[in-house]
Order: sequence, then structure tokens, then C-alpha cells
Amino acid sequence: MSAFLPHDPLGLDELLGPEDLAVRDTVRAWAADRVLPNIAQWYESGELPGIRELARELGGIGALGMSLQGYGCAGASAVQYGLACLELEAADSGIRSLVSVQGSLAMYAIWKYGSEEQKRRWLPGMAAGELIGCFGLTEPDVGSDPGAMRTYAKRDGTDWVLNGRKMWITNGSVAAVAVVWAQTDEGIRGFAVPTDTPGFSAPEIKHKWSLRASVTSELVMDDVRLPADAVLPLVTGLKGPLGCLSHARYGIIWGSMGAARASFESALDYARTREQFGKPIGGFQLTQAKLADMALELHKGILLAHHLGRRMDAGTLRPEQISFGKLNNVREAIEICRTARTILGANGISLEYPVMRHATNLESVLTYEGTVEMHQLVLGKALTGLDAFR
Repeated sequence: MSAFLPHDPLGLDELLGPEDLAVRDTVRAWAADRVLPNIAQWYESGELPGIRELARELGGIGALGMSLQGYGCAGASAVQYGLACLELEAADSGIRSLVSVQGSLAMYAIWKYGSEEQKRRWLPGMAAGELIGCFGLTEPDVGSDPGAMRTYAKRDGTDWVLNGRKMWITNGSVAAVAVVWAQTDEGIRGFAVPTDTPGFSAPEIKHKWSLRASVTSELVMDDVRLPADAVLPLVTGLKGPLGCLSHARYGIIWGSMGAARASFESALDYARTREQFGKPIGGFQLTQAKLADMALELHKGILLAHHLGRRMDAGTLRPEQISFGKLNNVREAIEICRTARTILGANGISLEYPVMRHATNLESVLTYEGTVEMHQLVLGKALTGLDAFR
């Protein structure tokens, strides 16, 4: 009988093959070397210095668009991509967001819906981290109802003229290409917009208390003139951006468990060494109860992520199942962080430990790419057959 491992109490590593483990270990080692020594300072200062260098390094280890085929992408499995997201978010949600927006939103949109010319123009550089992309869907007054977006693109001869605003856009201020979704006379269309196009700007959003080590921007488009071949030709309507969001939400299912794991492990280590009343606090029943409950939810969440990853690899994963995973795993990850903070006591609010940083980051993860309420309604509709969105 194998030994009980506190870091893997269900033996989930046995579900992984050698290539899976190699991907996980490569990303974990990169994060330990390049992110963890600096992340507290980056978070406190509210910046992500050297983001372009980090992107090139992530491209070098195959982490950008890693589950896509061709065009310099790694062609990894969905499970391997999930493992990478877990390890990146165990370092910081902002780093996982950089990778997720680059690969699962901007690159995926071009790969799935773009022309061959667009794929060849953008994807190899994005996969290498030489070009950074962003994804413009959310607007200042439009979040959960993207069909009500006000950004509009009108034809002018063979060109398109794009006007509008997008808000809370990760990578926006450093992007070379923005995938922007806009209303047109023929329905919602996606555009690959070079960010050096006249009329396009991306001021960075400051004064955030969450995802502080992440570049977040507004996209401003004032009469941005684009050639006919800027439009993504293979999709019209909301199914385009929503298909991209499903791909990105899948990564969040794994990533949130990385933040939870880091917080749980911090609390476990602390409980083994912090002494009160003459012994480590991990020796008291109430602390052990907290640790046991945290371990249950953490590893159930990882097991759920594995199951959904296998379904994605088999081509059988449904959007409702992605909602199931994001709703459960992010909600439980936040609860794990909050419980870990109680074990650390006053030290739980210090950046010397990762717990409060992960907890505040997860408050953003909870509502971006689908709020709790939206995922509840997706599941409610699937369970009852009744649409409660309107």
C-alpha cells in the first residue's frame, strides 16, 4: 500500500502520464524561479515589470496557446494546459491571466475563427511571446449581457470603421493585436486590430485592489479604420466570443485550484510550526478540522478539473459543464483562502505569505469570464429546461 501524501491525499498524480508531469514540473519550476521571488513586490507596487520578457519566457516553455495545433503552438492536451494554469495561478492569478488571455482568448479567437492569412500573421509571434494579444469584449456599461455591446463597426467602401470602448482588458496596454468584438449591420463580428492603428489607444487602469500584478486596460477606438481582411471571417454572432470564453473558463477551473493549493500549503506549514499553549497549533482539533475541510475541497476541485480536462480532450465537454467547474472551483478556492487566513492569524494579511494576495485576486476571478449568477443561471436552465436570464 502506498503512503499517504499530504500534498496528494487522493493519489491524483497517478492520473498523469510522463508528458503531463513534465509539463507540470516545467511550469512549476519557471514560476518558482521567475515569479515567486518577486510577486509580493510586484503586487504591492501594483505593476508587472518586464511583462514582455516574461511573455517571451512563457513562449519559450510552450505555455502560450499551448493547446492549439500548428503555427508554433505546442499542441498540448487540455489536461496539460490545465496543469500549466494551476501552476501559474499557484504563483499568482495575474500571471495565469496573462497566459489565459493570450492563449485561450486572443490566440484562440484567431486560430478558431480567423483566416489562414491572419493565423500566419499573428499566431507564430504570439506563441513565441514576441507579440502580446488582448481580447476586447466587456464594455464600461456592458458586462454579463455582451449582446448589448455598443462598440460598432461600419463598412466604408471596402474598409471597416470601428468606434467604441472596452473595459477591464488584460494585456491591453502592452498588446500588439487586440481581438475586438463589435456590432455590425450583419451581427456581432470579431476584428484583429493592430494596436498601432490610428485612433486606437489603451490607457492602463490603476488603483486596483485585486490582480495588482497584471496589466489591465481600457480600449478606446475612435474612428479606427481597418482593411476588409481585419474581420475574423469564420464566425458571426455571440457564439464567437462565447466560444472563446468557454476555452478560457476551462483554464480558470484549474487555475483557481492553484491559488487554493498555495494558500492551503501555506496554512499547513504554518500550523506545523506556529506554537500556542505549548504546542504547534496544528495539534489542536479545531485547526485540524479546518485543514481537513480545506484538503477535501481542494482535491475534489482538482479531481473535477481532471475529469473536465479528459472530457475536453475527448471532445465531449459541454459549456454547462464548464460553468459547473468554474462556479464550484472559484467559490471553493476563495473559501480555502479565507480559512487559511484564519489559521495564519494576523500574519495572514501580510504579503510575506501568499494567502491574502490570492484571496483578493480570486475576488476578480469570481466575477470575470462569467459571474457566479451567470453560471448559476446556465446550470439552472440546463437542469430545468427553463430560461431565467430574462
